[in-house]
This record gives sequence, structure tokens and C-alpha cells, in this order.
Amino acid sequence: MSKEAVGKRHMPKDVLAFKAIGYPILFLFAVICLIPFLIVIGSSFTSENYIIRNGYTLFPKEISFESYKTIFDSPMAIIRAYGVTIFVTVVGTALSIFLNTMAGYVLQRKDFAWRNKLSFFYFFTTLFSGGLMPWYILCVNYLHLKDSIWSMILPGVVSVWNILLVKGFMAGIPFEMTESAKIDGAGDFAIFVKLIWPLSTPVIATICLFTALTYWNDWYNSMLFINNDRLYSLQYQLYKLINDAKALRQIAAESGMVIDILPIESTKMALTVVVTGPIVLVYPFVQRYFVKGLTLGAVKG
Repeated sequence: MSKEAVGKRHMPKDVLAFKAIGYPILFLFAVICLIPFLIVIGSSFTSENYIIRNGYTLFPKEISFESYKTIFDSPMAIIRAYGVTIFVTVVGTALSIFLNTMAGYVLQRKDFAWRNKLSFFYFFTTLFSGGLMPWYILCVNYLHLKDSIWSMILPGVVSVWNILLVKGFMAGIPFEMTESAKIDGAGDFAIFVKLIWPLSTPVIATICLFTALTYWNDWYNSMLFINNDRLYSLQYQLYKLINDAKALRQIAAESGMVIDILPIESTKMALTVVVTGPIVLVYPFVQRYFVKGLTLGAVKG
């Protein structure tokens, strides 16, 4: 008799019942969550006329590639926007992870006298904001971020939520390990890089996913600070494409011009596929750390 059969034979009945009922329910929920994504993909390959007449569909009835032709009508602009977004995401995520983890580590150190005062200062900034205009003036007039790729990186590089998450997780690491490393002659930065960082892989992977998603989906900073079209992020480039198509359709309707229907609705679905595709591929690599890092960081501290 195999080990699996022996294990099932000695498994409590309530556990067997839970698995018999729970697994099919989880599978059903997974299928339900998958349906919207399939609708997006199917609608992106559906003709504009069919969507206007019948709405979005799970399986395309009238297959059309016009939406993707519209998006990639200027392939160099899309490729350049991809490059900008990838650079912003990679550099911004790396810089944000480094700064936020160091801040969280310092704030949980028991031998740091000002940790409570600084923790309150960080938390206070989550309750009140100076507003859009002071923030914009700071970034443009004092930091000189206008038409700079750093305007899409620096404003979001520090996240109080991520700092508190890291602080809560690292508080669970025994302080005696830090003290023993100091006795052996290690400095604070060496302790952080060689000891604390490897032990904090789950929470680092968690905030890495959060931060990368934030940078990848950001279009607002590009709209505020960027006038040079060579520095447009992917999301803002596609946002402009949709708005230009809507404006052209409205002008044609008001002037009585007869033009082919611009595939706005199907293009929206195609944009979702183009934008979310690469970042979705990142999730499987950090998924095994995600739940552990999020729950431990939220409970401790």
C-alpha cells in the first residue's frame, strides 16, 4: 500500500470532509475569478461593431485584430514606452525596497532611542497630506523633476505602509542575533545586509510585488511632470491613445464626416492585455512568499 493511501486511511474524517468539500469550492472560485480575464482577452479579439451591438463576450464571435493594429500603429512609441516603464519599475522598486527595509529595520531596533518618535512621525504623514499643489511645487520648483524620468520614481520611493510592514516582520527576529553579530565585530550595515536581509525574504518579496505593481500601473506622475513624449510611460502612452481616438470620433460625429468606426471598446480590452501581461508573469515567482510575508508582518509588532 502506498504512503498516500496509508496517510488517507489514518486522516481524521473531518479533515477528509473538509478537503472533499473545500477543494471543489476553491476550484469553483478560481474559475469565477478567471472568467473576467478571459472576457478581456476574448473581447480584445472581437470586432468593434459586434461589441457595440452585443456587448463584451467570453468567446469572440467576429474575430478582429483592429484593436492591436491601433495600439501598435506606432510600434517604436510603444517599445520606447515599454522601456521607460520597465526602467522606472526596476529602478524604483529596487530603490524603494532598499530604503523601506532599512527604515523598517532601524525603527524596530530596541537600542535606537528615537524609534518611537520617528515611528509616530511616519504614521502622522498617513493621516494628513499637504495637498496636490504643495507637492507639485516641491517636485518641480525645489527638486527640479520636471521632464525628468526621476519624477516617476522619487515621489513614490518611500511608502509608510511598507515601512510599517517591514518593521512588524523584523520585530519577530530575535534581537540577540544582532547582539551576537556585533560581538563578532560586524557593523550595523553588515548585520542588515548579511543577517537581517536573508531572514526577511518573505516580507521583502511581498513589498516588492506591491511596489512593482504601483510603479508599473502609474500614469499620474507621467501626466503631471512629463511633456517630452519620449519619456511617456506605457500606461500614459496608451491612455493618450484612447483619448485621442475618442476625440477623433467626436470631431467626426460633430462635423458629419464618414469614417470607419474606431475600435475604442475593443482597444480598451487590448490595452489591458498589453499592460497587465508582463507584470502578471512576475507574480508566480513571489507568490510563495506573499501570504507568509503579509500575515507575519501584519500580526507582529
